[in-house]
Amino acid sequence: MTYSVAVAGASGYAGGEVLRLMAHHPQLEIRTVTAHSNVGSTLIEVHPHLRSLDQLTFVETTVEQLAGHDIVVLALPHGASGEIAAQLPPETLVLDCGADHRLESADDWARFYGGEHHGAWTYGLPELVHADGSRQRSRLSGARRIAVPGCNVTAVTLGLAPGIQSGIIEGQDLTAALAVGPSGAGRSLRTDLLASELLGAATPYAVGGVHRHIPEILQNVRWAGAERPSISFTPVLVPMSRGILATITARLAPGVDAASVRDAWVSAYDAEPFVHVLPEGQFPSTSSVLGANTALIGLAVDVEVQRVVVVVALDNLVKGTAGAAVQSLNLALGLPEAIGLPVNGVAP
Repeated sequence: MTYSVAVAGASGYAGGEVLRLMAHHPQLEIRTVTAHSNVGSTLIEVHPHLRSLDQLTFVETTVEQLAGHDIVVLALPHGASGEIAAQLPPETLVLDCGADHRLESADDWARFYGGEHHGAWTYGLPELVHADGSRQRSRLSGARRIAVPGCNVTAVTLGLAPGIQSGIIEGQDLTAALAVGPSGAGRSLRTDLLASELLGAATPYAVGGVHRHIPEILQNVRWAGAERPSISFTPVLVPMSRGILATITARLAPGVDAASVRDAWVSAYDAEPFVHVLPEGQFPSTSSVLGANTALIGLAVDVEVQRVVVVVALDNLVKGTAGAAVQSLNLALGLPEAIGLPVNGVAP
């Protein structure tokens, strides 16, 4: 069976990456791409790397243009998806790559985003382990509304959830420092994202507990079993177009043997096709996951301070966004989970 697809906001980085992955998916047919300022342009004028989709032209983002497809992907700015999604037919599989449907708490939405809270959809991180030992993938089967996670959130959640669920680490006093590529901020022109500002520099942003991904991270670790979790989260823009390297630390739970720590993460991800724990003493680089729907994890225990250190590398546009969308839609439709998704990265 072939499923028809419309991608809203397809002129941006996330939308373009969704198109790149879907172009290689044997059961998806991309029929409609929408944009704002690029309406009337051909797709390959904006995304010249997507040569197999040269027949497509951007149209206006309206409910009328999106309705009638089996699958609709919303790659729109935060706050722009909710109103459109509410008007789409209930049988349509809708995936929101923005934040509009990620948070269960209306208070969290008001504090970190503002505007109308449109409610939470089924969360699109299949590997997320819950407190009862189940995986989020079981909740994705048959779903028709899926919230794709934030890219930074995916890195931090994958790094923390096995330790929280197994009782190896405590949920309070978590820390995460992330080196991130600017493509995660979208394609809009901003002075701080110009090459002349980024090259040769590492620049922190949203410092001091104000980053919008914080409530989503805390929501996820609560699902994994943490009570009253807290995290200090600091992202840093670095001069690479894509990628996230997250260095996460957490206190060892009392009485935990440091030698047994790795077992929790290895056990959690041993059968996962897209999350790989590296051998002891090895730590990942973002270059190893470029273009792949793969997250690599390295682990160490800092015995002096009784903290676990988890380092996670992923491509923010693939495993962090578009890959999560395709992986989740595969599960929702009952297709093989890995179909259309690359495990191998691009090097050099």
